[in-house]
Formats: sequence, C-alpha cells, structure tokens
Amino acid sequence: MRSIEVRPSRPDDARIARLLGTLDEYLHRQYPVEEWGTECNHILDVQALLQPSITFVAAWEGDSALGCGAIRRLRDGEGDFAEVKRMFVRPEARGQRVGERMLLALEDAVRAEGIRRVFLETGVRQPEALRLYERCGFTRRGPFGEYEDHPASIFMGKRL
Repeated sequence: MRSIEVRPSRPDDARIARLLGTLDEYLHRQYPVEEWGTECNHILDVQALLQPSITFVAAWEGDSALGCGAIRRLRDGEGDFAEVKRMFVRPEARGQRVGERMLLALEDAVRAEGIRRVFLETGVRQPEALRLYERCGFTRRGPFGEYEDHPASIFMGKRL
C-alpha cells in the first residue's frame, strides 16, 4: 500500500512549481482564449500563493509531490468564507483519493478558524474535478466574490 502524506507545503518548492506548471498548461489547453474569447483561467501565481491569507498543501509520496491545493480566506457581506484554489493531482496518482484528502485538509484548516462557507470555481471541461467536489459535498451555485458568470465556469459551494 502506498504511503501518501498530505501536509502544508511551499508553492515555491521546485517539485511543487513543476506541478503548478503542469496544471497551468492543462488549463490553457482546456480553455484557450482563442476559443472562449476571453481569459477564463483564474490562476493564482506562486507569489499570491505565498500570502498569509492562503493555506497551501501538497500530497507527498516520499519526496515526490503527487498533488497540491490551496484555500484562500476572503470576506463578503455575509462574513468570512474560503475559496479552494489550485487543486491538482498528477494523472498517474488519480483514483486513490489524493484530491479528497487534500480537500479535507484544507477544509479542516479553515474550519479551525471558524470559517463555515467554502466556495470554488472550476471549469466545464474538468469532469474529474466536478466528480471530486460533488463526492466531497459541494453543490452548484452562482458566482461569488469578484467572479462573473462565464460559460466556461461552474461555481460550487459547501457549508462546513
């Protein structure tokens, strides 16, 4: 049985940077500006991921990073909420609940701070992400925060 550990990690670690680069390439292939007429990828770069309002985790098997994810703390008229960002699991590591374990770790981090609302934006061409989020209790909703409705976007939320 594989020994996989989910733990806080630095997005500027070279092993994580490779994961983020792979994710960026994937998103740009799925949602090219030429097709959608506008940039519809809402990517936080490494510097943004290093901000204090972000918790960033990775799933590790030994020294190998299998996946990563982040959660950022925000506020709206109803109070504090969190947004899931930069979730990615290497294709060869999928099917082992790696994404679910990372998502639960991120939820635990904000739940410990009293945050009870978690939202996310994902894309219509990411069925694997939709399955993960639905399996973890997220349901579809309208845009939140500064997002606008876009045909490539699916918005989801969950109460903790």
